[in-house]
Amino acid sequence: MTANAANSTHPHAITEMCDAAKQLYASALRSGRIPRAEVDPAPCLMDLALLHPDPDDALWLRPVPPASALAKRLQTIENEIQVNRRLSVELTDTFEPFMAISAQNPPPTYAITVLEGDSRINAALDLALADTEFEVLTIQPGGGRSEDALNAAVSRGRALNGRGGSIRTLYQHTVRHSQGTLAYAEMMAGDKVEIRTLEELPDRLLVFDRTVAFIPAQDDRQIALELRHPGLVSYLATVFEHFWSRATPLVEPVTYDPTPEGISGVQRSIAKLLVEGHVDEAIARRLGMNVRTCRAHIAKLASALGSRSRAQLGYLIAQSNILDA
Repeated sequence: MTANAANSTHPHAITEMCDAAKQLYASALRSGRIPRAEVDPAPCLMDLALLHPDPDDALWLRPVPPASALAKRLQTIENEIQVNRRLSVELTDTFEPFMAISAQNPPPTYAITVLEGDSRINAALDLALADTEFEVLTIQPGGGRSEDALNAAVSRGRALNGRGGSIRTLYQHTVRHSQGTLAYAEMMAGDKVEIRTLEELPDRLLVFDRTVAFIPAQDDRQIALELRHPGLVSYLATVFEHFWSRATPLVEPVTYDPTPEGISGVQRSIAKLLVEGHVDEAIARRLGMNVRTCRAHIAKLASALGSRSRAQLGYLIAQSNILDA
């Protein structure tokens, strides 16, 4: 055994004592002591204070009786319990005067709740999903989602499917080139999960059982709004249905009316946004692609129209018939 191995530690709790530690501790208890060198495979015994140096011989270790070790740790737990009991009494005393006031007036139902931070947003989403029985409607703009996000979607989707609920999700066309999203769709196929795509979508939206909806309140998605007003939720569900009716199922190819200039549907959408005055970054964000891909499409668009400058490109787009196609 090398010196580094001998000096390593076993970072586990005493409730998860490793096999080497169990065998060595038992041996030490039977014989009353154990050579220090034999404990090298289980340095955790010293870390957990189950062995201590022999006062008569530095080369040996003596075991701490299990009753003493157990009592010491139980005392720590009991102390924590006592502290928490005192805290619960103090909290009860603090809030008791307000309970009487609250009992006189029914608690309000908030139509809009502001959620700040990923942890609070995700906790609210998980709670809403746990209460969902029938369906979840989601709009997920942008390109392919991360592996972690898709794995979480699989877990949540299967939990809802187990209760007989369904999920309908709208992505942008760009996810058709995302292997992760395609794998997720294949994994969830037949589990009451439908996916459709559109070229352009509004910002993120989640609607649970048409009783609660969530939308972002900032571009960085660090603040979200939880909406429970029936009128607002109904309106957002109608917006979803409007986009859903125009979207193409993921299992079907996307078709566009061809233009005489050979302009693709994506390039036609980019041309429309260019004429409206949007910069490359804004166009990429709205169409769910990265800026480099967006600029590559702009270059192909310029080549197809014979443009030699950005200003000329805008003029040629306006003069062509591609936006009428």
